[in-house]
Amino acid sequence: MLGNMQSQGLLISDILEFAAQAHPDANIVSRSVEGGIHRYTYADALARSKQLANALERLGIKSGDRIATIAWNTYRHFEIYYAVSGMGAITHTINPRLFPEQLSYIIQHAEDQYLFVDLTFVPLVEKLADSLAGVKGIVVMTDEAHMPESSLENLLCYETLASNESPEYQWPCLDDNTAAALCYTSGTTGNPKGVLYSHRSTIIHAFAASQKDALDISEGSRVLPVVPMFHVCAWGVPYSAPMTGATIVFPGAGMDGASLTELIQSEQVDLLLGVPTVWLGLLNHLDEVGEKLDSVERVVIGGSAAPVSMIEAFDKKHDAMVVHAWGMTEMSPLGTVCAPGRYLRSLPDKERYALQTKQGRAVFGIQIKIVDEDNQELPHDGQAFGRLLVKGPWVVERYYLSEESALDDQGWFDTGDVATIDERGYMQIVDRKKDVIKSGGEWISSIELENVAVGYETVQEACVIAARHEKWDERPLLLVVPVSGKSLDKQDLLAHIGKYVASWWVPDDVVLVESLPHTATGKLLKKDLRETYQDYFLSSAKAM
Repeated sequence: MLGNMQSQGLLISDILEFAAQAHPDANIVSRSVEGGIHRYTYADALARSKQLANALERLGIKSGDRIATIAWNTYRHFEIYYAVSGMGAITHTINPRLFPEQLSYIIQHAEDQYLFVDLTFVPLVEKLADSLAGVKGIVVMTDEAHMPESSLENLLCYETLASNESPEYQWPCLDDNTAAALCYTSGTTGNPKGVLYSHRSTIIHAFAASQKDALDISEGSRVLPVVPMFHVCAWGVPYSAPMTGATIVFPGAGMDGASLTELIQSEQVDLLLGVPTVWLGLLNHLDEVGEKLDSVERVVIGGSAAPVSMIEAFDKKHDAMVVHAWGMTEMSPLGTVCAPGRYLRSLPDKERYALQTKQGRAVFGIQIKIVDEDNQELPHDGQAFGRLLVKGPWVVERYYLSEESALDDQGWFDTGDVATIDERGYMQIVDRKKDVIKSGGEWISSIELENVAVGYETVQEACVIAARHEKWDERPLLLVVPVSGKSLDKQDLLAHIGKYVASWWVPDDVVLVESLPHTATGKLLKKDLRETYQDYFLSSAKAM
């Protein structure tokens, strides 16, 4: 027997309609690419999104067509999110930090009809001109006064395109399983793979992300998503914020510590979201100028693990609580959150910081488990290491244009991460499956070693990879970028690490480097480092 309730679909267009009616005073604040601060309401955003939808229809865009963006977090990018998905087309956000070959592949694989680009990225797109044969036009996200000189053909001005259209538009009534947005993985192994989100999955994800025990976004929140809109929909903030009536503060291209500080202070932001590298730059700037973040209450950190030193710095210096979160492009992306609940807040500082380094508990809707090499489920005791599997209504079932399911025969998606889960359900990423170090049959977490190393006062950045060993097969090799202008003693660093991990985990050697390679999403690119140091043979025989 079925229930007797209405079956109205869950559509992205309804979010902005609701925000304009229920939260007329909430603002969208943007640092514009041209310079200055832009400010308007959700009602303004709704009207402009409808103008853009009318313009796209006039250009011949139909349901299912892909519209690509290469753009910063701004109000225009926000409008594209709603205009494109709302009319039944697909918003395809592209990460400009990918390699040119990957960008070319993505644009051609997605068969994008139009490409919307910020002024910053016009030179990048010019270099991709040979890959744009199927693209009908390129829309520069600016006004006529700032339109650039360019060799690109079929160049259109965003403001001119949309401003002549009517702000009246009737959103189509779509099946909520209709595709809404497309995002490609960073492609560290092989070509990037597309993840195609539906209206339904996006709305359910936004509901879940807004919960107090998740990102805790509500009507009074003033949210600064530094996590880019070109990657996994800025962790869903462009949907969760208007759904709840929160004010969004978009940083535009101003990602440096000084620009972020100015925006946070002037707009009294209370919730920050981004990756550790961004927050390291912010903390360093704040130390240099002697400022405190008085308004910030929570800093959500994802993408890679935040070291204890960062968690403590936000707490002690700025009275801000670090909230670890974890997810993937394939998960829309939210999977777990280490929310500051009653138990976490009850712990003494040292124990609390240790718990905050974990990626947290699964949000409602997501199931997680760890399994061994034989696919047998492992205990949640905080000790057992296993492959992390997930399932849920906003987790990928298959990749874009693939005929094969990405799930196992029981419906679980293998994340490629190795993790532990403790008795209270707190999950901790130990490593990527391909990055874990197997020394004498035992596993060593490169991530944990990196976090300890970064806590050393003269270490700017650290990376641990497996080096070949004549007795143990693999041993940890530590690569370190020292703090500029500071000397670093290798033995002192290893002694520091030995205070926090088992003696047999301590790396066999330290290599000082000027920089470390990163993926397009800011993660350490260990594949390149393993190739560089593949002949770095460690001969010392550490006792296990």
